[in-house]
Amino acid sequence: MTGEIYRDAWGIPHLRADDVTELARAQGRVTALDRAWQLEVERHRSQGTSASFLGAEALPWDRFVRRARLDDTARRCFAELERQDPETAAWVRAYVDGVNEALEAGAARTPEFARTGLVPGRWEPWTPLGVWLGIHILFAGFPAKLWREQVVRHLGADAVGLFAIDGPGTSGSNGWLVSGERTVTGQAIIAGDPHRFIEEPGVYQQIHLSCPEFDVIGLAVPGVPGIAHFGHTGTVAWAITNAMADYQDLYRERLRRTGAGVEALGPDGVWRRATRHTEVVEVAGEEPVEVEVIETERGPVIIGGPEGLPDGLSEGLNEGLSDALSEGMGEGLSEGMGEGLNEGLNEGLSTGVQEGFLDEPLAVTLRYPPRVTADLGFSALLPLLRARRVADVDRAVDLWAEPVNVLQAADTEGGLLHRVAGRVPVRSAANRTRLVPAWEPGHDWHGRHETPRGGLTDGIAAMANQRGLAAPLGIEFAPPHRADRITALLGEKGRWSAADMPAIHMDTRLASAEPLLEILGTVDTLTPEADRVRRTLLAWDRRMDADSEAAALYAAVRGAVVRRIAAHPAFAALSSPPAYPEVLLPWLALLPRVGFALEHLLRAEELYGVDRAVAVRAAVEEVAAEPPTGTWGDSHRLAPWRALPDPSYDAPGLSGDHDCVLCTSAVPGLTDLSARGPAARYVWDLADREASLWVVPLGASGIPGSGHHRDQLPLWLRGDLAPVVTDFTKLEKESDV
Repeated sequence: MTGEIYRDAWGIPHLRADDVTELARAQGRVTALDRAWQLEVERHRSQGTSASFLGAEALPWDRFVRRARLDDTARRCFAELERQDPETAAWVRAYVDGVNEALEAGAARTPEFARTGLVPGRWEPWTPLGVWLGIHILFAGFPAKLWREQVVRHLGADAVGLFAIDGPGTSGSNGWLVSGERTVTGQAIIAGDPHRFIEEPGVYQQIHLSCPEFDVIGLAVPGVPGIAHFGHTGTVAWAITNAMADYQDLYRERLRRTGAGVEALGPDGVWRRATRHTEVVEVAGEEPVEVEVIETERGPVIIGGPEGLPDGLSEGLNEGLSDALSEGMGEGLSEGMGEGLNEGLNEGLSTGVQEGFLDEPLAVTLRYPPRVTADLGFSALLPLLRARRVADVDRAVDLWAEPVNVLQAADTEGGLLHRVAGRVPVRSAANRTRLVPAWEPGHDWHGRHETPRGGLTDGIAAMANQRGLAAPLGIEFAPPHRADRITALLGEKGRWSAADMPAIHMDTRLASAEPLLEILGTVDTLTPEADRVRRTLLAWDRRMDADSEAAALYAAVRGAVVRRIAAHPAFAALSSPPAYPEVLLPWLALLPRVGFALEHLLRAEELYGVDRAVAVRAAVEEVAAEPPTGTWGDSHRLAPWRALPDPSYDAPGLSGDHDCVLCTSAVPGLTDLSARGPAARYVWDLADREASLWVVPLGASGIPGSGHHRDQLPLWLRGDLAPVVTDFTKLEKESDV
């Protein structure tokens, strides 16, 4: 035997092999059979070649990837992996071999290839690293620094705190650890759900990997070997959430063209040669597009260049920032934003930006850790699979690079772990909050931060991207509502079982509704129809259930309030962002920013002349004149991302909302559709691994029409989970490898 592929009732692959290398090959092979289209889309996206078969709509992403040099970074990281950790490099190669062996067969089963005319290509050893980079390059939300620049420029530094909230491009998660003293079995339970953009096929792949060295179940990332984020080895289990750390910097550059190429001004006052070349992006149905790729000592240029932004819009950017600085903004921020944000914005925005910062054409470089260190943390992957105790997990994630996560782990001997894992560079506070001038000293990196560790309170630890364990490493965090609600729910019982956990996954109470309802309670002189809306909402149980008419009514009023605030003249300058690359614009869109920060905006002492009671009154009257005709689930529907549209898809209604534990995010004021939510749910039971539970939003197969393409969707919608099966005698053998 070299390798075997088994399936359970849900089509989930269970792989068994004689050794680690053959197991990786089998994992690559089964992933290519099940997810060929997804693998090739991600490979092309990581290379910046997706427009060649997806068309002009994919061009902005390809342009960004080329300029950010993701593929070159993946190559560098793999070369360093070969030098530093040849065993892991060989293991990655084996996975790639498996992908290449089965990719053609997988493509033959998948109709998207015929629809686009795409011919499956060849994976290189560094392709899994490129896929990992492509998935996570925007995960830390560095474009939020562009948003802060905009807000400070037009409204002042105090306004940054008002809009500081889990932004539209940021992903999060729920996770909780219950120690043995609080469970019915006396052994720990870890449960949660990662929140990402829901994709079809899904971003997480349920899988079981077994060889003489280990036997692990968990959620893999298609295109990447092993099980990185969520796993259970039988004696130890682990899970992560996004730490919301800040570890990517944006530098404003001074560039000039010379006869030899492009030069950049460094902090020592010396102009140095930047690397420069031109790449051609093929676009299906259109002419190829040339992309100029420039890299300074800080990093690759991702915005602008020696001539600035397109159409001369950098002039308006300079003028606005100049006005803001001359008015002395930098007086401090709203409370709760953290000392680092206050310090960083005050430092430089009021006095630290030199005159030249305003006068040069805009060029911005991105500095991100793998580009600097040539390390993506893949050396952690094999040790995680081999882990037996939390100490093994702890040592493994010391090697973790990015994304930066809060990790929880527990083992069958009572060991518990709650820590941050990943690399956050040490640098000035200003770097963490805004664009910094590359030609000024004081903005370089000096090593890495120590990763914080935490404990449990009353046998419980909840993590939901809130300002907590990772606070020293970040700037903006998710509101505390999800974490507080999980903690409160876990406090309602003395002992918990694995089967109890889905009730927490599915909790729909919306704490962030309170500020709007408080103002609504003070509003008078309403028409009879609007007063009925008011009385209905004040009596509402604050639950965003799919079958709730009151939840639909609340969402309609909330959306109307968001639109009215966003349309106020005080925020007019924020409604039209500069001509930044299209990929970055979601972070700069005003309406989502107002929608996600609404509770801050409604509770602020003063809001730039906006009369919030008037806005709420007008919103209620607007909704009363044309109220929603159905329930929350009628408009709040699942809208997964696909590389190609699927006309046959019938979007199901959802419970939950952005700040519920059941975090199915709409964009208030813009759409009730949800493109983001739980990309998987899991319950890891340390007393009995086969009492563990899991589910993904759609299914194990990426092949449309397959019986396992969407068979888990009904479970996911109801909040049910499928049982974890690890006994090979209970599985159906599919083939040998």
